[in-house]
Amino acid sequence: MDGFQAYGAGKAGGAFDPATFIRQPQTVVRILCWLFSIVILGCVANEGYVNRPEEVEPYCIFNRNQNACNYGITMGTLGFLCSAAFLALDVYFPQISGVKDRKKAVMADIVVSALWAFIWFVGFCFLANQWQVSKKEDNPLNEGADAARATIVFSFFSIFTWVLQSLLAIHRFKLGADTVMFNQDYVDPNPHEPMESTRPRTEGDRGLKNTEE
Repeated sequence: MDGFQAYGAGKAGGAFDPATFIRQPQTVVRILCWLFSIVILGCVANEGYVNRPEEVEPYCIFNRNQNACNYGITMGTLGFLCSAAFLALDVYFPQISGVKDRKKAVMADIVVSALWAFIWFVGFCFLANQWQVSKKEDNPLNEGADAARATIVFSFFSIFTWVLQSLLAIHRFKLGADTVMFNQDYVDPNPHEPMESTRPRTEGDRGLKNTEE
């Protein structure tokens, strides 16, 4: 069947259209997740460490808690890599010929996106709490304050982008499952079998049949 689709993509082997790919909602949200991870990683890595005037060793701007900065850097790096990996999978997805393989890819997208939404929720709560209890004397010049706020804000935004990505993957899964079920149940009529006419017989047809006999 020429119109066959499975999990949001047509038959394998079709030409890749970058314009169509970029306009897809899942691609737009995936790029946002990727960009937010870069912002968070950059903010914490570049301006997340400060020190008092009398100190030499820098400490994390989030309440001098090294775990907070380590969390931001680690999650920013992994989020960046994960978003890039799934973006590459989205590009390759239409070339996957097996329906089962496509199903596995979409299910992985659902699970991973939901997991990342939870991770960023925890990160947002953790970083916001540590920033709230930070002491002013630890950073009298208020260095890196904008970067700390940006980290918290984009952690909050990342929750919703990953949730939306998970919902889009669920939609693809449901749409794909329905399409696959339809194509599995569909049976093409045998073109070699003569189709019986549904036109009602007339008196002329009966007379012709009697003449042939």
